[in-house]
Amino acid sequence: MMNQALLAVVSSIEKERGVSRETVLIAIEQALQQAARHNADFTSDLRVTIDRASLNLRIFDKLVVSDEKSGRGFISLARARRLKPDAQAGETVEVEIPPARLGRIAAQTSRQVILQKIREAERSNVYTEYKDRLNEIVTGTVSNIVKRDVYVMVGRNEMILPGRERIPSEELNVGDPVRAMIVRVDSEAIGRPAVTLSRACPEFVKVLFRLEVAEIADGIVEVMAVARDPGCRCKIAVRTLDDKVDPVGACVGQRGARVRNIVNELCGEKIDIVRWSDDIKTLVAQSLLPAKLDSIEINPDERRTVEVVAAPDQYKLAIGKFGQNVRLTCQLTGWRVNVRKSLAGASFEEQKAQAVRTLAETFSIPSSTASQIVDAGFLTVEGIIATDEASFMAATGLDAVSARGVYAAAQAVAAITGLGADQDEEAAGSGTAGDAPDSGDGGDSL
Repeated sequence: MMNQALLAVVSSIEKERGVSRETVLIAIEQALQQAARHNADFTSDLRVTIDRASLNLRIFDKLVVSDEKSGRGFISLARARRLKPDAQAGETVEVEIPPARLGRIAAQTSRQVILQKIREAERSNVYTEYKDRLNEIVTGTVSNIVKRDVYVMVGRNEMILPGRERIPSEELNVGDPVRAMIVRVDSEAIGRPAVTLSRACPEFVKVLFRLEVAEIADGIVEVMAVARDPGCRCKIAVRTLDDKVDPVGACVGQRGARVRNIVNELCGEKIDIVRWSDDIKTLVAQSLLPAKLDSIEINPDERRTVEVVAAPDQYKLAIGKFGQNVRLTCQLTGWRVNVRKSLAGASFEEQKAQAVRTLAETFSIPSSTASQIVDAGFLTVEGIIATDEASFMAATGLDAVSARGVYAAAQAVAAITGLGADQDEEAAGSGTAGDAPDSGDGGDSL
């Protein structure tokens, strides 16, 4: 006869938890066996089996045949021969025990072990199903929210969208549908979902574009880099492998339909689509749009650094609100981008302040000392080395130690950058305020 009670329990677990019947039966066998071993009436050799056809539960214990000893682990010779006629003293026989003898405490203990085994099986199933699906977008329903952490049901599996991986500006409620990307699958997760989701990582935007833009899915347009400030702005650099296809136009779509769908998914996050270039200066110029730049130069003294000069009316546009535009450009290109104002048309005070900052940074001296040097008419390294040390000391009014230190540092910088102390009069004159030529890129003119 089929054990109907056990069948109902196993079928319910199999349906609701998505765990196979064999896994459930093995868990019950191991749990009952583990619980029974804590009972003083049984030995550690106790064995529990469930018939796979009838689901009948049977329990066996191994006992030693003896007429001299009794108690746990022993059975009398007379009783042993009723089970096995040829049993002899000292022999081990297996005796079947009624399940009811396990007792209520053993049943409660086994219940906890069974639940633990089932949870382990669930985690193993989830890991097996999702371990090869990293960076894939899934759709689920919000099942619970704890502080900022959101629990999402995807099918029968619960996943977690941590607060740090959410878009800051979005509001989610229980029952809301949500799309997110799988970023981690943990086989050792205990007490929390094994699958971690994200809506804030740059890769999420990249996958959304691949789903929305057919040219990216087909490999005609390639996404080269993504930089993102979740909820505010995103920059994505694309290039085409077919000269007949405009990568930016393909991503924007007809009347902006494609990018609009992605913006809606990202709760209104602004997206800048940048045309990729292998030339870093061109790429930086594209990324800092719509700002118009005066010049872009690679800094020869600092690794992967670009110096950008923008007109005063374009400076704030290039920097962006709270430095967002230039910060995302750095992330997108992988280069450090220094943006400064052009001094063309700048006021006397702005030019002087720029000269003070430049000298203070170059020589690692206090701003007050740099201001004293600028007031004396020395605006750059070229201007300082154009005169002799004694004249420099007399003109600036610095003490001997400070003056000699700055002058020596200026000569060292000049040697590194290739400037000579014997520059012609035009170059020498560029270092003083009185006869400096007009400069449009932050030179010596005041």
